[in-house]
Amino acid sequence: HQGTRCTAQGVDLMRNAPVEAHGLHLWPLAGQQLTRHLPWYRGTQLATESQALIDSVQQARQRASIVLSMDLHSGFGMKDRLWFPYAGHRLPPPHLAEAVALCDLFNQTFPMHDFYRMEPQSINYTTHGDLWDYLYDEARQDDGALLLPFTLEMGSWLWLRKNPRQLFDRLGLFHPVLPHRLRRVLRRHWTLLDFLLRAAIEHEQWQPDYQARFALHQIGVERWYL
Repeated sequence: HQGTRCTAQGVDLMRNAPVEAHGLHLWPLAGQQLTRHLPWYRGTQLATESQALIDSVQQARQRASIVLSMDLHSGFGMKDRLWFPYAGHRLPPPHLAEAVALCDLFNQTFPMHDFYRMEPQSINYTTHGDLWDYLYDEARQDDGALLLPFTLEMGSWLWLRKNPRQLFDRLGLFHPVLPHRLRRVLRRHWTLLDFLLRAAIEHEQWQPDYQARFALHQIGVERWYL
């Protein structure tokens, strides 16, 4: 209700993890430590809220053999994007094969469903301090459950096209202000969320084996990184 994704100390939680971006990144969008009075302030240490998320994911990984997470965001582009690591650099993640398998499974299950563009976040821009990059790399260091984090970046620029008056609203760039449009946006993603719940339960049916992972990794490289 405060109209911000920052903490009371002005820390942007999606720039707060101890992760540094590599290669080209734009200041201050990529995160800055100059002042809390500018957007995308990274802070100087992990915020309490960030640590709470980290602890929650770690607890979930102790109870499962696979964890699929979905972070819901708005504010970028004209199309809804389903992003996966990495945000900090443009190298393929070690579990690119799983991302390809899940993407293809969704498209095969819902062939007429064209809401989403699935891709690495780094295709669009790179950032410091991405919490999901941090959690993903931390999860790879132990023998716990596989973590596959996704971010649903909802294309809020489309809402501006439908209602240009939102430009004059404090939340207009990031929020479907009109009530009927907000309900429509919330409804349209139930299919995806239900799909991910079922995919987590039936993960053995789609997770690639050793041989399939190599082929799917190459498909992912050609699809997103060349």
